[in-house]
Amino acid sequence: MNRTQRIAALAVSALAAGVLAAGCGSDGGGSDKNVTLRVNLFGQFGYKDVYKQFEKDHPGVKIVETAEGDLGKYNTKLSQQIAANAAAGDVVAIEEGQTVNFLQTADKFVNFQDEGGLELKDSWLPWVWDKATTADGKTTIGLGTDVGGLAMCYRRDLFEKAGLPADREEVGKLWPTWDDFIATGEKFQAGIDDDKVHFIDAATNTYNSILMQGGDVTYFDRDDKLIVDSNPAVKTAWDQANKMIDAGLTAKLAAFSDEWNAGFKNGSFATVACPAWMTGYIKGQAGDDFTGKWDIATIPGGGGNWGGSWLAVPKNSKNADMAVELVKYLSSEDGQLGAFKAEGRLPSLPALYETSDLKEATNPYFSDAPIGQLFVAGAANLKPVYLGAKNVPVRDAFENVLRSVEGGQRSEGDGWNAAIAAAKKAAK
Repeated sequence: MNRTQRIAALAVSALAAGVLAAGCGSDGGGSDKNVTLRVNLFGQFGYKDVYKQFEKDHPGVKIVETAEGDLGKYNTKLSQQIAANAAAGDVVAIEEGQTVNFLQTADKFVNFQDEGGLELKDSWLPWVWDKATTADGKTTIGLGTDVGGLAMCYRRDLFEKAGLPADREEVGKLWPTWDDFIATGEKFQAGIDDDKVHFIDAATNTYNSILMQGGDVTYFDRDDKLIVDSNPAVKTAWDQANKMIDAGLTAKLAAFSDEWNAGFKNGSFATVACPAWMTGYIKGQAGDDFTGKWDIATIPGGGGNWGGSWLAVPKNSKNADMAVELVKYLSSEDGQLGAFKAEGRLPSLPALYETSDLKEATNPYFSDAPIGQLFVAGAANLKPVYLGAKNVPVRDAFENVLRSVEGGQRSEGDGWNAAIAAAKKAAK
């Protein structure tokens, strides 16, 4: 059995049984003896216990993780490192919005099709494999970890204080549409009697959630042509976000900023658009004192996807063989289940959706919300949204202008024209 066949066989076994066999080291840099694997991530992926199992099965291997909290900084740094062939890590995470960008430098990553990946291809949701694969179908730069099925996280105690229902099923009935969500927000603001507490965290987060529900493209079509002024989904999301601004529903906090993080502890907002991975983030920022004060309801408009990740191995890794084995383990059923239990990251392996571990899962921090039902039920039906190579700078341009409207520096109409102009400049 040659090297590729051996790795493929091991990977298939890992995915089926959920455990990578001990002592399955490979040649050269993949030896189990005294190897340090550097894993470079953004945010918390929940791999602490998964790492321990891999290290146990591979004596002599030590895993060191670096996690950057700011996704923008992470993407910029990783892009620079890959372009310069600089050390980026033995394993690096690629966020959904960046897959198209890094596929342009696919030759700088290990091709998982050469590492037995094709035998695993059908294990993921079909679009998960495709998103990390070049247009000619010959190179796959990473293996999928999680997807970001959408729900709405909310503060039960603040809803009660505002005179609104707090039960998650009743809350979901309040807002089948985004117009209903806005109407609920107006009732909340009228009832809360505290000008320091707002219904939503920021117009930008809600804007992005609505946009991701609007179809299979956002700012770019599948030929990478900018369509910000012709895709009705962009204008619909913009208009809805501005309705929320006009109604005074937003706390005006930029996502992942220090002020936003503090807002979880300060009670600055009562709702936040909530992909599965956000549950772990909220718990980490709000802290144990808020256990049972948060809950999860369905999101207006029904479903959608925000985020998701892939793990890749740069070719210049000195431990590429062992790094490939680690990626296969982290993206296996055991790895994804471990991340789900630790940080609420929704697996991208449909086989897990039928297990009791997911179907019956609840989250005690979020008032025992049935996260298995809330997130898993629609996961198999998630549709891929194409995000162009310049999606991130265009998205940032739109968000920056929307924040200026939110802050009162521009009118909605002037803001729209400014956002279109900024998007066209960012897309060049």
